Amino acid sequence: MAVAKALEGVLKMREALFYSREGDKIRCSLCPHECLLSEGKVGLCRQRRHVHGRLMAEGYARVSSIAMDPIEKKPLYHFYPGSFILSVGGLWCNLRCSFCQNWHISQREQSTAVMAPEKLVELAVEHDSVGIAFTYNEPFIWYEYILDTAQLCKQRDLKVVLVTNGFVQVKPLEDLLPYVDAFNIDVKAFNERFYREICGGDLSAVKRVVERAAAKVHIEVTTLIIGGLNDDKAEIEGLARWLSEVDRNIPLHLSRYYPNYRMQLPPTPVTTLYELRDVAREYLDYVYIGNVMGADNNTYCPKCGQKVVDRGYAIKVTGMKAQRCINCGTPIPIVM
Repeated sequence: MAVAKALEGVLKMREALFYSREGDKIRCSLCPHECLLSEGKVGLCRQRRHVHGRLMAEGYARVSSIAMDPIEKKPLYHFYPGSFILSVGGLWCNLRCSFCQNWHISQREQSTAVMAPEKLVELAVEHDSVGIAFTYNEPFIWYEYILDTAQLCKQRDLKVVLVTNGFVQVKPLEDLLPYVDAFNIDVKAFNERFYREICGGDLSAVKRVVERAAAKVHIEVTTLIIGGLNDDKAEIEGLARWLSEVDRNIPLHLSRYYPNYRMQLPPTPVTTLYELRDVAREYLDYVYIGNVMGADNNTYCPKCGQKVVDRGYAIKVTGMKAQRCINCGTPIPIVM
């Protein structure tokens, strides 16, 4: 029992990466907030604390949530379709979105279990998972735990996925990219005012992350559409145009908002989602609708319309061979 308690203490407190000392304070450089911390103080993410001249990653290996999920739930539609992935989350976030869908763990303290990286990897292997997805809360604030686990995943041929708000500095992102296979990046809106007033963040920082990640690994983007706040057609056109300049093949998921946490606006009309999908399709080849029962989220060849992936009761890759459409031979950017 004493040994177990000691191990738990070690796993829950590890020195953080990406910080510098400024006099008797510490500057964290993991995310764009760049919190300046006095002794004993914790950053905005509530995961990193100044302890006796060092920045400590307090939440290391503290797991709040774990499940085997379909990869499509992340959502990732162009990355090993039909597979299942061990999905794991910790606590807290470095944004304060008033509409947060997972606020119970991103904005509140919850009970956790300590799980060493080695144990998490073994669970993925035992359950025949395609890999490990760091999700539910914001994974980048769990940086050291993800880095350690991801390096082990590479030794076991497990894929590493991050479902993230993309609010991280370039240096941490670049250091982690060699160990990550796919991202779903949540672009909350395509206007700075929304990020500043609704999320406490910065759109330009997220755009930079999308652009750099897309150059190295598979990415998909999600935007939760909230009526009256980020549902303007011109705004979604701007989002889609920018993404197309990065890569026209990036899948965009337009997801329906429902009241949650501190935001009680009515659910977004379904018609709005379809209208915005049509706008985005002028620039992007793959646009999907989320949180709408019965929406057609099959994947079709952008050139001839051949159904490539059937997302019915089961996920079936039906119209692709060697990553090309079986009908017209157009390349289809789906990772298998």
